Amino acid sequence: MNSPIVNRRRFFGTGSLAVAAALTAGRRPAAAIEPIERNGSAKFKFSLAAYSYRSLLNGNPAKLTMFDFVDDCARFGLEGTELTSYYFPKDVTPAYIRQLKQHCFRLGLDVSGTAIGNDFGFPASDPNREIQLLHTRTWIDYAEILGAPVIRIFAGHAKKGVSPQQSHQLMVEGMQQSCEYAGKHGVHLALENHGGPTSTAKGLLALVKAVDSPWFGVNLDTGNFHSDNVYAELAEAAPYAINVQVKVVVSGKDNKKRPSDFQRLAEILRSVNYRGYIVLEYEEAGDARSESQRYLDQLRDAFA
Repeated sequence: MNSPIVNRRRFFGTGSLAVAAALTAGRRPAAAIEPIERNGSAKFKFSLAAYSYRSLLNGNPAKLTMFDFVDDCARFGLEGTELTSYYFPKDVTPAYIRQLKQHCFRLGLDVSGTAIGNDFGFPASDPNREIQLLHTRTWIDYAEILGAPVIRIFAGHAKKGVSPQQSHQLMVEGMQQSCEYAGKHGVHLALENHGGPTSTAKGLLALVKAVDSPWFGVNLDTGNFHSDNVYAELAEAAPYAINVQVKVVVSGKDNKKRPSDFQRLAEILRSVNYRGYIVLEYEEAGDARSESQRYLDQLRDAFA
């Protein structure tokens, strides 16, 4: 690619214009990505991830449909709904997606985003790599139809016989290539801290800073760091967040679950002037519908 790319600081805010380095020998050097600058103070909107209803949306037949899930999001008084890709029909069609989009619109809901279960760790010689890239492009197309501004993605997993350095580069190249496609469709890709190379803030940001695109950022999952100081790691990654996924518990190295401190999370996000969706992803026991509603009320109080 020979044309310059406006860096994300300029794209999202009022920072200076930077010209991205061109691809050299098929490889892009790490870009000096800066935290996202936002115009104005912090502003929060609220959404619910369909993953919270996984026990209700799975099964044959499932207890609920995606349309039922959207109805609940409206009933809970949310601004948005996250339509996780896992629960769409296997033979999903553009017509189905448009119908779901219409249903959201008529209920006054944004589609805050969607999510895919991709893996960019496969080497170029493995046919699975192109399958993963195609899957990502397909859902970028679907997200554009839905009007979803962001897809939360994964980096992937290291494969046998692939060195850590090679694995890192494969993931970066997969995300870079996907971002170039996503940008043409007005869709952002948000890398989630989800185990493997993204299990720490340092590992997550090593990947984020190596992908040079204004259509890229972090999906900050508050329950997916498991260190001695979870909140410090969240604060380190928060400046790069373009979507925030809130869990109701956190756990450290001891794997002992503790209630999430919603007010502390709000303080972290206010400190970086985060403006966007706070998406509840409920994963604990109990009735998903009543528990989601209860925790959404707590979240809104804490972030008020």
